[in-house]
Amino acid sequence: MIRSYFLLFVLLLDFVPAFGDSLDLGSRRELFVDDFLIETLDGAELKLHSPQPANIALSLDRPWEGLFCGYFTVFQDGDRYRMYYRGLPDVDRADAEVTCMAESSDGIHWERPNLGLYEINGTRENNVILRGEGTHNFAPFLDTHPDVPKEQKYKALGSVDGGLAAFDSADGIHWKKWHEKPVLTHDRHGEFDSQNVPFWSETEGCYVCYFRKFVDGVRSIRRATSDDFIQWSDAQPLSYRVPFAHANEYTIRLPNGDIVNTTTPAEHLYTNQTHPYFHAPHIYIAFPMRFMPERRVLNENQAGATGVHAKYGSDAADGVFMSIRGNSSCYTRFMEGFFRPGPDPGNWVSRTNMAAQGVVPTGETEMSIYYSQHYAQPSHHLLRCTLRTDGFVSVNGPYSGGLMTTKPFRFKGNRLVMNYSASAAGMMQVELQNQEGQPIAGYAMDDCVPLFGDTIEGTVAWKGGPDVSHLSGQTVRMKVYLKDADLYSLRFVP
Repeated sequence: MIRSYFLLFVLLLDFVPAFGDSLDLGSRRELFVDDFLIETLDGAELKLHSPQPANIALSLDRPWEGLFCGYFTVFQDGDRYRMYYRGLPDVDRADAEVTCMAESSDGIHWERPNLGLYEINGTRENNVILRGEGTHNFAPFLDTHPDVPKEQKYKALGSVDGGLAAFDSADGIHWKKWHEKPVLTHDRHGEFDSQNVPFWSETEGCYVCYFRKFVDGVRSIRRATSDDFIQWSDAQPLSYRVPFAHANEYTIRLPNGDIVNTTTPAEHLYTNQTHPYFHAPHIYIAFPMRFMPERRVLNENQAGATGVHAKYGSDAADGVFMSIRGNSSCYTRFMEGFFRPGPDPGNWVSRTNMAAQGVVPTGETEMSIYYSQHYAQPSHHLLRCTLRTDGFVSVNGPYSGGLMTTKPFRFKGNRLVMNYSASAAGMMQVELQNQEGQPIAGYAMDDCVPLFGDTIEGTVAWKGGPDVSHLSGQTVRMKVYLKDADLYSLRFVP
């Protein structure tokens, strides 16, 4: 009952209009991964940005790893980074499955610690942390619940007979099954035959798990919640929409030039990788692997040249970007590929281009995303890619100029900072308006000092300075002019 009231409070506070139909932003950072804050775009558009390849994070060449490694999880743990993944050298030998761990001091260069826990191929010199139950899709996380016991600082879900079992650990290395029976079950929840991602949500005040469910034969996503990680709610169906679309409809142009409205296609989302974004944890981001069965790109000779296993040369896959806000039942989905297979034939095979769960900061202005390449091949590896911080999606204005107008909102803070990028000829200006859309004296567009350059946190100023403290708590709107510029995020700060 207490959590039900808490969830209602969060819903009212963050996700529906209040106090005269205004949103309450507080001092939260808001990204433009959806149209939560946007009321209109005039000449501007939401632009999806693709991660840029950086380096091979891990070559999966150890005897206990191999061609069929998968279901990676990456997170930052204090001044260290941790990575967990399935090792599987032979797809026809499920008994060879293990769970492995790698570590890094910077999220860029990764090492396998020799843990000595399990004997594999006659030696304990390996990085295996689990063997047997749960290893097929072991999905761990660092539990940030404020009252978590130290012996349960790390938690995980993994497949066992009948569903998903709960595991816990004090150090992230030595794991034990926490509860004998499955805590999420096939009959109540889903199939669980891919990566199922749990985490503690500070926004919702509970544990959340996003997992696979087949709907009319198509791989889709469901979610469940829990107060204690043992007792879980029934599966909640989830839907998808594109930004600025009515319900699940959007507009497409057919090859013959006709323009039609249609529903979001029922594509296979093989994994989901939904998790709170570290820079704005009230927003959950997701990188599903979009699986295209029987879309064969390589002929038999080309597939043979890659060395791909015979079972995995006839399909294709890429990664897409979605987001969802806590307690919501609908993802905002961009239909374009977030990362494409590219010209490398080894990435045009089945079940490759699968993202790891987790985005981590790896520099003052960059974050890293990881996904696998060359699945089912001897050259199988995990690639690290980078984006600018908050740089998934931007409000983009062309050289000719564009405008974004927000919904009415309230904020708490003394100044407005923005993550933006402009060309040498580009710029941005910001106008603060009253609830009716009229410029506030001193904060009109002509009063704004033009913003040039490229910065993660640039302060907006007007002729009278950057101070907006006397507007804190009032209902306002914002109009942003963008000329050859991108706006990624904003927040009001003390």
